[in-house]
Formats: sequence, structure tokens, C-alpha cells
Amino acid sequence: MDTRNTNTPSGSTSAPQGAPHHVMVIDPNRCVGCWTCAVACKEINNEPLGFWWNRILTTGPNQSTASAPPASDNIDVPRGVYPDVEMAYLPVACQHCNDAPCVKVCPVGATFRRDDGTILVDYERCIGCRYCMAACPYGVRIFNWGDTEYAPGGVVGYGQDYRSDGRLVFTPERPVGVVEKCTFCVERIDVGEQPFCCEACPVGARVFGDLNDPESEVSQLVNAGGAEQLHPELGTDPNVYYVPIRKRPVVQG
Repeated sequence: MDTRNTNTPSGSTSAPQGAPHHVMVIDPNRCVGCWTCAVACKEINNEPLGFWWNRILTTGPNQSTASAPPASDNIDVPRGVYPDVEMAYLPVACQHCNDAPCVKVCPVGATFRRDDGTILVDYERCIGCRYCMAACPYGVRIFNWGDTEYAPGGVVGYGQDYRSDGRLVFTPERPVGVVEKCTFCVERIDVGEQPFCCEACPVGARVFGDLNDPESEVSQLVNAGGAEQLHPELGTDPNVYYVPIRKRPVVQG
């Protein structure tokens, strides 16, 4: 059975039937901190200047992935005391939680969870109260305060409105006073494509797939490879997993 949404000419979609359980697995051991994923995300989603749905934080290679502080602003910040310093990269975006605090606190139901695990924001319903931003422990939501500005000559990767089950979950023209975030590139995954950050990563640090499929790469990384959620103690049950960071041996010159 084809479980993908069916697009209409206007970009509207129907809710998927028998939907898979979409998850993303990120391997910080492969990540080189190039920000290609973040730039690709910014391009395809037409994110304004100053907006980053994806960020590349830094943590210590000898620390558990889950130990990075929520809503961290650690970017290119090494750990340790010179000359004994070390650093690993930790890509962070919306974690698409199964028990999402943002969904619980939204007073108008603008933030919602699809059957495939994807968390989306209905731009037409959001009233800009920012309760979801306060509730999110990962600090990955962004609020559009005013008229958007873009870099000259910028390219819009997906240049039309997109609806999921009739709800506007992406528009290239950002409305003022709404919250936005990573969508797992919903317009791409609904037609069987990968999120653009996964496709753009030059070192294969991101994998996306169906956790319900025991043969999928994400299932093997989660169930046999030890991939873990970011801050599991919070009980949010994210759909983004991280391969544990390995401490790299120091090469003597």
C-alpha cells in the first residue's frame, strides 16, 4: 500500500493512511560542523535572515550526547583547558517528540502531531502566543516578529504553499506573528523523498526513514546501534536520535 500523501494542484494533502513512523538519526562522529545542512534547510524553506531551523552546537567528545544543555547556544565552543581541548559537533533542530510539550500547551491546536510522528505548525491557526516556545526544552522554535528580510539573490527551494490534511504547514512567504520550525521537509517526505538536510549532508551524518521497518537503516541504528534521544529524562520521546559520540584518540605528531 502507498502510504504517502496525495498532492493536489494547489499543494493540499490528505492525511497518510497506515503511516510509517518517521525518525531521523544523526551521527555526530561523522559531522564535520560545515553547516551545509543548516544552509540547505535555510534555502529550501526560504528562512529569513537571522532564522536558523537547524543549528550546529558543540559538545565534548567524551560526553554523552544527552548531556548537552537544552536550548544551548554553544557554537564552536571547545571543552577543556588549553592545550587540552576537544570538541564534537551536535546538529540540533526540532526533535519531533512523540509526547511533545509544544502540542500540549498550544491553546488553539496550531501545533499538532501527524500519525507518522511529524510535528507541524498550522500557520493559519497560530496566534503568536509563543507558549510552545516556552514549553520546548530544546530551544528550536523561532518567532517571526516583523517583516522578513532575505539575502539578495536568494533561491527559494520550495516556492509554494503546502498543506497537510488541509492545514497550511509551509508557505514561502512568512506571515508575521507566527512560530516556525523544522518540518522534516514534509512536502518532500510525503512524496517519498528525503529531508533536504539529509540529502545535502556531504558526509552522510544524517539518516531518515521508517522506524517501523526493521530492515531500515534508522531501525538498525536505533535498535542495534545504540542511537539515543536528546535528553531522554525529559520524557518527551523525540523522533530524532543521535549515535553516541566516541572520543577520538589524539594523534601524536
